[in-house]
Amino acid sequence: MRVVIQKVKRASVKVNNQIISEIKYGLMILVGYELDDTIEDITWLVNKIINLRIFNDHNNKMNLSLKDTDGDILLVSQFTLHASTKKGNRPSFINSLNPAEANQMYNITIKELEKSLEKKIKCGVFGELMDVELINNGPLTITIDSKKKE
Repeated sequence: MRVVIQKVKRASVKVNNQIISEIKYGLMILVGYELDDTIEDITWLVNKIINLRIFNDHNNKMNLSLKDTDGDILLVSQFTLHASTKKGNRPSFINSLNPAEANQMYNITIKELEKSLEKKIKCGVFGELMDVELINNGPLTITIDSKKKE
C-alpha cells in the first residue's frame, strides 16, 4: 500500500465538473493498493498518517499531528501509484490490486481513518475520472509505502 500525503490549505475533488468532496485544512491523500496488501498494511499506514507530526506548533516547528490540529482528510484512490516504468515508455500496472479488491481495501481504509480520527473524512469516488485541486501548504509532500516499514 502506498500513499502520497500533501499538507493542504484546501483541496477538492470534482466528478463531471461537480465538486463531490472538499476540505479546508488538513491532508490530501492519494492511496494505491498492490497485490499483496493486507489489513495490517492499512492499520500500519492509518496509524502513521494520523500521528505524522507535520503541522507547525506555536514555535513554527513541525511538532503537531493531524489529530492535534483537528485537520481534515480528503482521500482519493489512485491505482497508478504502483506503476512500473522499468521497461519501455508505457507504465505497467501489473502490481496494482484488481478494482474489486482495491475498492474493498479503500472502504476499509476510510473506516479505519474515521475510527482513528473519530470523525468523517472526505473521499473521492472509487474508479471515477476525477479532477483534484489543492493548495499544497509548505509545500509539504510525503510518500509512504507499507512495504518499506524498516
